[in-house]
Amino acid sequence: MLLVRATCITLFLAVPAYADGPLAVAAVVAQTRAENRIEVMVGEIVARETLSMSFPTGGRIATVDFEVGDKVASGAVLARIQSVQQEQALRGAQAGVATAQADYRQAAEDLDRQENLLERGATTRISRDTAEDALRIAQGRLSQAEADLNRANQAVEDTVLLAASDATVTARAIEVGQVVGAAQTVLELALGDRLDALFDVPEVMLTGDIPSSLVSMSLLDDDTVGFSGTVRRVSPLVDARTGTVKLTVGIDDPPDTVTYGAAVRGTAQRPEQPGVTLPYTAMTATADGPAVWIIDPETRQVALQGVTIARYETGRVTVSDGIDDGTLIVTQGAQLLYPGRVVTIVEATP
Repeated sequence: MLLVRATCITLFLAVPAYADGPLAVAAVVAQTRAENRIEVMVGEIVARETLSMSFPTGGRIATVDFEVGDKVASGAVLARIQSVQQEQALRGAQAGVATAQADYRQAAEDLDRQENLLERGATTRISRDTAEDALRIAQGRLSQAEADLNRANQAVEDTVLLAASDATVTARAIEVGQVVGAAQTVLELALGDRLDALFDVPEVMLTGDIPSSLVSMSLLDDDTVGFSGTVRRVSPLVDARTGTVKLTVGIDDPPDTVTYGAAVRGTAQRPEQPGVTLPYTAMTATADGPAVWIIDPETRQVALQGVTIARYETGRVTVSDGIDDGTLIVTQGAQLLYPGRVVTIVEATP
């Protein structure tokens, strides 16, 4: 970033004889400099690709087969909910299919017999048609029973939570005996090995130029473990409570000791626009906007000069327009100033 600083000076000027006498003030010489600001951020390591796992149906947790940090293979059982009712319904559906199949076979045999009898003239067409209707009804009941069986099988399968792919368990929100609802997240999985660092940074930090795409990082609990990454995403949403924005940094080549959830410190450079940085005490409010008192180096008289403020910081402001390099600016003692008053400059206090 580009920073503009003002260099403090101590000047003792010969004082002419004015009625009020010269007023002692502190001043600085305006000087524009170009620098990069170092931004320090604190965040945590997260998986680049994650998956929230939940049961399609609610129930009481029967087993949890993995802990946080465990690696799981695709299709592995992660957890189960109690399935007594679902298994009872499955047995009932299986019995219903068996009964419907038997009825269908019997109806098919009855129709064959009626057709044979009809060919020999030993029965009526009405009896044959009645047998055909009975077969259609049996077919419908069998189809319904098979659909019920499929639903019962699915209900039992829904009581078992399976890993969708190879992954690592990063969060667990259930315990055995706990009752969970349908679609309630119970486990978080990290897919693959790619890692990101997630930072909550002040919105003001991202005003104007975004920090350099390169971010240097280290673990908070072990600063000897260093690595780097690049900015992948800046969230467009601002947290109304904290005034922060989420900044996602992709880690290029994470060391083996960098794991999910680890706290990390990141540093990035941010260019700033050129400007003169002044202590806040140098600012004066006028009807036309912010201004500063400038000193004529020959006459030692002061005058108001309007300025444009680029940004506010703790205890200081950066002025982007209205001040030339080398201008003497009053930083303390401005309360008794008026245009044309003569001053003498003393050393500014920190």
